[in-house]
Amino acid sequence: MPRHSHEKHVITAADAPAAIGPYSHAVSVGHFVFVSGQLGLDPVSGALVEGGIQAQTRQALSNLRSVLQAAGTSPDQVVKTTVFLTDMNLFAQMNTVYAEFFPANCPARSAVQVAALPKGGLVEVEAIALISPLNSEEPAAD
Repeated sequence: MPRHSHEKHVITAADAPAAIGPYSHAVSVGHFVFVSGQLGLDPVSGALVEGGIQAQTRQALSNLRSVLQAAGTSPDQVVKTTVFLTDMNLFAQMNTVYAEFFPANCPARSAVQVAALPKGGLVEVEAIALISPLNSEEPAAD
């Protein structure tokens, strides 16, 4: 289906955990996709992965990648992320894994501490990414 800048398209990723509330995995509008926060949930069981902040960060970013792929884009096209942590003392450990996922040309990022996350998660990551005109089936700009 062609995408037009004024139309909203809901994205559902088969390889990401099911939404645990009334929201979509992502929504695309024009050349942007807005990805809902991803927790460190196993996509099959829906449970948090074991292993602490690094394991949860790795799984959250893997889930994020799945949603980006379902939207027709990739981590290379992420322009902004927001990282939610339940303890800012976990930042360095989260950041080590984050750097593996975004090794170069990193997106803009905010990181904030929150009182709690769904399912008792330690980290949640949301993103905004570009969708190229070729991926969105729109003609490239002249």
